[in-house]
Amino acid sequence: MTKLAIVIPAAGASQRMGDRDKLLEPVDGAPLLRGVATRARQVSDLVFVTLRHPTDPRADALANVPVHVIDVPDAQTGMSASLRQVSPQVPGDMGVMVLPADMPDLTTDDLHQLVAAFAASGETFLVQATSATGAPGHPVIFPSDLVPAFQTLTGDEGARSVVKAHRSRLMQVSLPGDHAVTDLDTPEDWAAWRARNPKR
Repeated sequence: MTKLAIVIPAAGASQRMGDRDKLLEPVDGAPLLRGVATRARQVSDLVFVTLRHPTDPRADALANVPVHVIDVPDAQTGMSASLRQVSPQVPGDMGVMVLPADMPDLTTDDLHQLVAAFAASGETFLVQATSATGAPGHPVIFPSDLVPAFQTLTGDEGARSVVKAHRSRLMQVSLPGDHAVTDLDTPEDWAAWRARNPKR
């Protein structure tokens, strides 16, 4: 079995949603964060979800989902804080898939496709999802030797600098439609997505 942990950064403030929390928006009858975490668990036995603090309301959405919740005291400094906090918890022989929590179109099959590509690379390549037309997106899988580099990350760009520094090892995998690039940050994003997906 491919040695892979999944990190779901969910410690952001969702500031562009007004008084709503994008990660608690209902999708397929459950909060978005719960659905993403459940799909992640179907792909890996080791899933980390980062939250802002122990009493974060998002924790309730994860009830009975077997994931490891990691608190991020400096979450306000950006997504890099989540990756810095989690990386020491990942066994040294495991790669890491960074799976954003605000992407409702990603399916379990999509995640399995990325994991299969990572396994085929000998678990040595970066694997990045793209849209069907080749636009780079998420998730991204990092091989185990690059995970320690998360400790050097700053700001809100996630691990983009690690990808850039190792482009010679980058493999891109096309996912259906816009699965890899649809993230929903504003009420307008959500309204447009729901108009396209009335049954979800």
